[in-house]
Amino acid sequence: MPPLPPPTTWTSAAVKELKAKLRNEKDSVVTVYRGDIMTVHVPTVPEAKRVCWEFATDGYDIGFGIYFDCTPVTSRSITVHISESSDDEDEEEELEGRLAFKKLDLFVWPLSNEDVEKGSKSNTNSNLAEILPVYRQDSHLSVQGGSHDFPGEGTYLLKFDNSYSLWRNKTLYYRVYYSA
Repeated sequence: MPPLPPPTTWTSAAVKELKAKLRNEKDSVVTVYRGDIMTVHVPTVPEAKRVCWEFATDGYDIGFGIYFDCTPVTSRSITVHISESSDDEDEEEELEGRLAFKKLDLFVWPLSNEDVEKGSKSNTNSNLAEILPVYRQDSHLSVQGGSHDFPGEGTYLLKFDNSYSLWRNKTLYYRVYYSA
């Protein structure tokens, strides 16, 4: 997939106003637990030309990035997916890694280009294009917003990344909408 143009982004000091407005809307206030990534899947629709977003958090920052999957749309529903981490699974994997190290006298560190501090650069899905790499946003200090013109049919993936946080869950106030 060819590189896509960057989104239009902006910030606003109206954090209290956005939070007050979204508190009364269903599914607009969620908790992104420590270690988790919440992905909002937003399909393109023929009635609109762009996707728009706004978000803020309580107290702390959160990672945010946008991707576009050019696979044909099969559903017009906006859906949310959570990638969960489990301390138990992590401990089991760490123990298995130690056993493998003792048995083989060799340990290979997993490599990943996904670093919420530095931005993400890797894509394994050829239908997936990065529009905005995941970076930590000061969404507790100002509303983070933006829009992106549809490059064609497909689905936007808006990633809210709290995987870097060991201790803090994040309360996220967000809305996603279409514009003509």
